[in-house]
Amino acid sequence: MKVSPSLLPLLRSRMQGELLALVLLHPDREYSITELSTDLGVTPTAVLREVDRLAGGGILADRRVGRSRLVRARTDTALYRPLSDLMAASFGPLPLLTEELARLDGVRQAYIYGSWAARYDGEPGPPPADVDVLVVGDPDADALFDLAEDASRRLGREVNVHRVSVRAWETADTDDPFLTSVRERPLVALHLDREAP
Repeated sequence: MKVSPSLLPLLRSRMQGELLALVLLHPDREYSITELSTDLGVTPTAVLREVDRLAGGGILADRRVGRSRLVRARTDTALYRPLSDLMAASFGPLPLLTEELARLDGVRQAYIYGSWAARYDGEPGPPPADVDVLVVGDPDADALFDLAEDASRRLGREVNVHRVSVRAWETADTDDPFLTSVRERPLVALHLDREAP
């Protein structure tokens, strides 16, 4: 039996939430089934089934170009804005922060931790009030602050960014209580090597 994701229990699966967040939060972009499959880390068949459901329900639009099927958000319906806001507040941190941090010089790795990561991992509990992000590397502090402010505005919740050096993160035996606590709880890696939309 599949369990509804703790970030938004009315959804059928975490993959459905990730797909909706990715496509709805980038309304000017079209995605191929292959791109979605790669970005979500699932099979093209799984993506195709979900796209069929969502296109059939009028949430997504699709078209064929040669042998490819392209998918985009339907922004011309009454559902688009509230559903987009709901996806930004629940699953939105993953695509938005991945995209923004991938563009920032000096970021080697990044993770979401805390209550958002715990809900993403399936732990029950109330909706997270904020999003905690661990950035590994040496990006400009002002640029990181600006990124957090912009992400907070776009997601409708506070985004807290904590920066650590590569050396501190890679040191297994650390006396740093913060890093110890972060490592003991769920971490959601942001795949910064993927091409930003």
